[in-house]
This record gives sequence, C-alpha cells and structure tokens, in this order.
Amino acid sequence: MADITIPASPVHIYALGGLQEVGKNTYCIENDDTLIMIDAGVIFPDESVLGIDYIIPDYTHLRNVRSKIKALFITHGHEDHIGAIPYLLQNVNIPVIYAPKLALALIKNKLEESHQSSRTKLVEFTEDSVIKIDDFVVQGFRVTHSIPDAYGFCVDTPQGRIMTTGDFKIDLTPVGTDMNLRKIAHLASEGVDLLLADSTNAEKEGYTPSEKSVISSIEDIFSKTNGRLIISTFSSNVNRIQQIVDVCVEYGRKIVIMGRSMETTIRIAREYGYIKVPDSTIIPANEMKDYKSKDLVVLCTGSQGEPMAALSRIANDEHNMIKILPGDTVVFSSSPIPGNGASVNNVVNQLIRKGCNVITTSVFTNLHASGHPSKQELRLMLKLVSPKYFLPVHGEYRMLRLHKEIAVQCGMEPDNVFVMGNGDSLVLHKHVITEGKRVQADDIYIDGKDITGLSTAVIRDRNILANDGMVAVLISLDSHENTVLKEPEIVTKGFVYMDEKSTKMIEQARKLAYQELQTLMKGKVTFGGIKDTVKNALGKFFFQETRRNPMIIPLIMNKM
Repeated sequence: MADITIPASPVHIYALGGLQEVGKNTYCIENDDTLIMIDAGVIFPDESVLGIDYIIPDYTHLRNVRSKIKALFITHGHEDHIGAIPYLLQNVNIPVIYAPKLALALIKNKLEESHQSSRTKLVEFTEDSVIKIDDFVVQGFRVTHSIPDAYGFCVDTPQGRIMTTGDFKIDLTPVGTDMNLRKIAHLASEGVDLLLADSTNAEKEGYTPSEKSVISSIEDIFSKTNGRLIISTFSSNVNRIQQIVDVCVEYGRKIVIMGRSMETTIRIAREYGYIKVPDSTIIPANEMKDYKSKDLVVLCTGSQGEPMAALSRIANDEHNMIKILPGDTVVFSSSPIPGNGASVNNVVNQLIRKGCNVITTSVFTNLHASGHPSKQELRLMLKLVSPKYFLPVHGEYRMLRLHKEIAVQCGMEPDNVFVMGNGDSLVLHKHVITEGKRVQADDIYIDGKDITGLSTAVIRDRNILANDGMVAVLISLDSHENTVLKEPEIVTKGFVYMDEKSTKMIEQARKLAYQELQTLMKGKVTFGGIKDTVKNALGKFFFQETRRNPMIIPLIMNKM
C-alpha cells in the first residue's frame, strides 16, 4: 500500500497584544498541532486606569489550546516584551523559553522573584541557533535597539516563511553590536511571505538618530554643572546607562543608583558584561553625605513620571534617602511615552518648585535617541525584505495605518497589507494569506498581588465611581406579603454636593423608586427584577437631572 502524505494544516498568525497599542507584545503562530509564541509583554497603565499596576493580555485562548503550546521566543529584554511571563506561566504551561543572553538573565530574575524558577526551561538563543519545533523552524537575526541582545525572528512553516523584526532601528554607529543586515538580506533573498515590523516611529520622517548622538549633550551637561546631577532614564536602556557611566568615570563622579528596576537591571547587566564600570564608581546612597555635591550623580527611575518611581518620590519629598538641594540639576534622558506627558510635566513642575534646574530633551539638548525606526528605516526594511504580505505591529492605530501607507508607497499591493487589532488573525496556506477568525483578546488588569487579574468591566466600574460617584438605594420589603414596607433610603457618595437643590432631587428619586416598586410588586417578581427596576428608573432620572451616570447599587432588606 502506498504511503499517504497528509497535507500540512494552514498556519494562523495573530496577536494577543501589541496591535493598536504600544506594549503588551504577544504574537502567536499556530497550526493544527503546534503553537509558538513570540514575546510576552505588559503595558504600564496611565493615570486613567485606577489602582492598576500592569495590563497583560487575556490568555483564555491559550488555555483553550494549551496542549499545542511548544515554546516562547523572546526578541529582547524590555518589559513590554518579557514583563508578562510570570503571569503567562500561571495560566498555561510553556515547555521552554528561548531568549537572548541578557533577556534570559532578566527573565530568570523575574521567575526567581515570583518563585516560579521550576515552571519552565530557559535556553539561550544566539544568532547561530536554528530551533526545529514540529513543522516550524526558527532562526534569528541581530538587530539594533536601545538594549543589547535584540533579535528579529524568521519562522519557516510548511505553508511559507514569516519574519518579524522585533523592536529595531537601523543604527550604523551603534553603542554595541551592529545589526546583521547581511543575514536579513540573505533570508529575504529566499523569499518572505509575511513580514511583521515595528511601527512605533511611523509618524517621524527621516532616520532615528544614533544612540551615540546623545553622548555630546550628556558631556556638555557634565562640563557645565557644578552641583549634584540627578539623571533619570529608562532602567532597561542599557546602552544609555553605559554612556552615562562612561561620562561619570571621565569626570570623576560617583554614582548612586536609585529605583528597584534600575538596581536590578544594572546588577544583571554588570554581571553579564553589558555594563562596564569600576566598582569604586558606584556607592550606596547612605554614603552620599561623605562627598561633595559636584562629585555625585544619582541615576534613577521615573523618567515617565510614574508616581511610585524614585524621581517622583524625590520631587515630592517622599524619598527617605535623598532630598532636592539648591544647585541640583535633574536631567530627563528620555522622551515621554504617548499618554505620559501630563505625568512627566507634573514631576518637572514639582522639581522646579523645589529650586533645582531641570533639563529635558529639546531642539537645544539631544538627551534621547529612540530605539525604534523612523520612516526611512521602515522603507529600507520593506525594500530589503520585499515581503509578499505585510502586517504592521507594535504601534497605536495611527502608527499602523501610516506604516501601511509607507508599504504601499514602496510598491506593495494595498490588499496585501493588513491593519489589524489584537485577536484578528491571518491564515497562511500555500504561500497565500487570507483573513481568518478572531480569537479572544482582551485586557487583563493586574491589581497588586492579585494574579488572576481584573476584567475590563471592573475597570469600567472604577472609572464610573471616580467620575460620577455612587448611589446606594436601601429597599425594605416583605417578600411573603409582596409589599414594599416604606420609601427607599438613598445614600450618595461622590455624586452630588448635598445642597438644598440636591436634597430635593434625592427626595424626588426616593418617591420615584417607591412608585416603581409598588407597581412592580403587584405581580410576581424576583430580587433581580427589583434591582433592575430601581437601576433603570433612577439611572434615567439622575441623567436627566445632572447629565451624569452614577453607579446605582440597590440593597434589599427583606423582612423575615
């Protein structure tokens, strides 16, 4: 009997995070038997999301196909690419995580802190690695980013080749290793069916400045500053930190490190040789008093105005190790992430009130170089890879849309470029891509130590409480007699100021609720029906009177 060849199943490509947002990057490639993931990141919430520490993807779909999951590949060690790994591992089993050396060290530290070291196998991924997982073959190519050991991936499947750039910029004078354009060109020459590419700077024309362009501005500040320097940057921007360290050594200044994430990253980066600094240059915070201000640099977190970060606590006199002194200079070696501008401005204003000099990135001081590609680099990547199909990723909707326009300008067919959202899928079959079915994709909000996460509905309720307040309606009834014993009592919190006008409105609301309940109780009714009646009647009434939608909470007290 002749052998029967079973045709390979179609390949589905989708994101659980990273589309129409900057962060939470989680991309999946799946067929009938196998699922591999690329990155598992978080988003740090802005002030509009109350009481939340992290936002992670909804892993419901992964739990439903848990038997298929074979591996997680990590492009680099930034939190928006590795920060959700502890939460992912508590939802599904990941047999092995492949990651570059520095990212692997950062992941290992995360798993130790969350007591999950034994939950998965960690394997270092290098540019020479070729990983075969069932029908999928994965290899990587080095890219330039704001952290060392950043990679893009090439995934070969029976249905075609998929490439993802990861986060990158084409920096021809990088701090660290060059981007492997030769390998990208070689892989592209063999044919690429689908390219996924970073869209974060799709609004910016030209080329992203080299990381080395920042050094002259930093040196200029050191040469002109006689007092203490407080420098805030991303704790994960290892290349920037190395440049700051080099200038500190050149000018003979001691470094004090503040902020847990900054301390962790620098410790691990020094251990693995990514940050080189003499031991004598770094001193503990309690030794600052032994040095003159002109001999000190404080390197801290908080460049995005995060309320609990070191710089915010310093600005608000809440830090127990350091206070702002006359003559201090605070340097923001970063640019605000979209949505963080107001928080950064608040910290800047507070620092200026304390009497210190604040320097931020401007046309006069180039203190930050992005790690993401601008339009010319996006054009170059598209021309270099020449994919048949293209999926812009890692960007808000306008960024993805602009990246599509760039691809069309570069000669791609508009129908071959997909602007998608989390949960939308593409199906690759015999080198042809069509749009597939949606998978479940939502935001899960991590509140403190609650690893189960909160749904969008909970956050919506919190926003209602914060914006429109709460109205509690106390209902006394006798369910045996099917009667309301008296007019409901109404208590408000954060809804209206109780002046004479508001008092009259609440009295009208009591009478309205009483009338609605008396009418309802003439027939058969459930406690749920009673609550819905009160919510609907008072919701409409309060909106008509105040144009606000408070949370209405009926509380039933039943006579026994």
